[in-house]
Amino acid sequence: MNKFQTILIIATLFMLSCNQAPPPAPHGPLPSERQLAWHDLEFYAFIHFNMNTFTNMEWGMGDEKPEWFNPTELDTRQWARVAKEAGMKGIIITAKHHDGFCLWPSAYTEHSVKNSPWRNGNGDLLRELSDACKEYGLKFGVYLSPWDRNHADYGKPEYLDYFRNQLRELLTNYGEVFEVWFDGANGGTGYYGGANENRKIDNRTYYQWDTVFKIVRELQPMACIFSDGGPDVRWVGNEEGWARPTNWSLLKRDDFAPGIAENLEHLRAGQEDGTHWLPAEVDVSIRPGWYYHPYEDHKVKTLPQLLDIYYHSVGRNSSLLLNFPVDTRGLIHENDVDAIMKLAEALKADFAKDLAAGQKISATNVRENSRKFREANVIDGKPDTYWATDDGTVEASLTVEFSQPTTFNRFLAQEYIPLGQRVRKFRIEAMVDGAWQTLAEETTIGYKRILRLPTVTASKLRFSIDDAKACPVISNIQVFNAPKVLEAPIVRRNQAGEVTLLTGEEGVEVYYTTDGTTPGTSSARYTAPFILDSKGVVSAIAVDPHSGQSGPVTRQTFDIPSTNWVLLGEPGQNQRAEAPFDGNPATALTITAKLPYDVIIDLGENYSIKGFNYLPNQGRAVNGIIDRYEFRISDNLRTWGKPVSAGEFSNIRNSPVLQYISFEPVKGRYVKLTAVSTVDNQERISISGFNVVTE
Repeated sequence: MNKFQTILIIATLFMLSCNQAPPPAPHGPLPSERQLAWHDLEFYAFIHFNMNTFTNMEWGMGDEKPEWFNPTELDTRQWARVAKEAGMKGIIITAKHHDGFCLWPSAYTEHSVKNSPWRNGNGDLLRELSDACKEYGLKFGVYLSPWDRNHADYGKPEYLDYFRNQLRELLTNYGEVFEVWFDGANGGTGYYGGANENRKIDNRTYYQWDTVFKIVRELQPMACIFSDGGPDVRWVGNEEGWARPTNWSLLKRDDFAPGIAENLEHLRAGQEDGTHWLPAEVDVSIRPGWYYHPYEDHKVKTLPQLLDIYYHSVGRNSSLLLNFPVDTRGLIHENDVDAIMKLAEALKADFAKDLAAGQKISATNVRENSRKFREANVIDGKPDTYWATDDGTVEASLTVEFSQPTTFNRFLAQEYIPLGQRVRKFRIEAMVDGAWQTLAEETTIGYKRILRLPTVTASKLRFSIDDAKACPVISNIQVFNAPKVLEAPIVRRNQAGEVTLLTGEEGVEVYYTTDGTTPGTSSARYTAPFILDSKGVVSAIAVDPHSGQSGPVTRQTFDIPSTNWVLLGEPGQNQRAEAPFDGNPATALTITAKLPYDVIIDLGENYSIKGFNYLPNQGRAVNGIIDRYEFRISDNLRTWGKPVSAGEFSNIRNSPVLQYISFEPVKGRYVKLTAVSTVDNQERISISGFNVVTE
């Protein structure tokens, strides 16, 4: 054997010994195989479509008639196509909501699609959706409400057989199911086969959840079960689209059950000392309501809102279940499609190029005598490789050295969760002009953490783990430079005459004019609210200072300011006298009183008035929206004369947007808006915004 062969053998043995170094021991509760598969989905769709769609309700009472269910253009392939193009990986459908109506021809009830005119009673919506999901490569999931306001035996032991039989139908007739969703709403007033009474149950014991879960495990072993306490996926504790920045995939599971969650903070953030792996799912609707309501067509979430939801869910170690309220046609509404496609385009742009890939990377610690757990694993694009430190080393850092100064504003990190969730605290720094700058200090990572950072140009990035429950195991880090979201700024003026310009993106610059001309970077730059105490047109534009790109222009016309306006009379209870004039559509004056009711406003001086604007309540519920009105003008508060305008705000129930009313000019100081009737026929009115139009 020559010298070269000897050296080669020694080197080979050394490499083999290094690669045979044992991996870190698992730490704490670990995810199951089904949970690992669920984590990989990240983003999928909820579909709320059922009897409530046709009754314009959120929760039906159970006395609805099957013949009311009759979509005219139902197309589950459109649902699947939209979800696929949006980057979603599955769909969960409300197979049965609280009213008990079934979207499949259940053998155990007449309250289903088989007694509806849709498809002449021969339809099976679950079959159509399951087939569409297969066609588009999506996972299929089902929501089955444990509560049933239609069934005569609800609350009695006999109902349990019915509930379990329907669960078996769903889990045996429609192929593979990736998630079974159990709502926490249980027991209350309902039809109950004609009893029309209030029934109470013990959420923890009545359903015999162990038996229910056993059925799911038997029929769909890879399906994750969702509820407040899992057992596989937990509710995040809100329906607003966010998890806490600190989010453990761990929970003391035995303290929770469907509908049982005494401490919502534990659901929102998990528990570091949790006994089971129980990650969070963020469920939120693309509109205020879960079911379709025509009056919410203009309330679809904006791109900045949807981006916030994504980064506060997927970016915070959760999955995102985004709901589409399918309309009465049986289609995802055009406004919803437009919004989700804008989100898909924005996310594609945000993560277009990983700037860490192919760069030089170094670590302060690598597991002793092992190349298998080297630092380069975090940028190799392989989910099953990872960087690990020595046992007992919980503080360590990775440094990415860019080949040239690089601009970035996003950082993504993932732990190798088959070995548990470990990191308690970490930090991101950038070397700018030869000095380290701290960009973020955060807590947990888990399956995935994405940070939106201030935009910097740096030669290096340092990812430091400052505390962990055991030696860190990091499978992936990525760095991106996301373009700014250049939406048209929102322009508002309050009662004091202050104009505020709002954007949904940090780090952009806003420029404006007040003379109606188009703004640009040579116009006034917005830094703080400014006074506009007269008529005027405010135009504003958002500009990315790094790229120089600009978004669309907003133009907002303002009439006379409401600075000296006074609401007269005794409006009654629940009032917010300033709300109609504060420029904020989220606030509303609410007056509890018998109709017709007069809202009288002193404008402070005489004007020649030729119209008015009324913005109804923009809240989720249809409360006190005026649909028939009379409008009068006076110069002395004593004599009003005939209305200068009267009639209805056409279709305001379905489209509660800003109303524009015009008439021949009349001089006066006082105006009276009489609410003749409201859309909900209640003894209350609400006004989110009001203004007059002057010559």
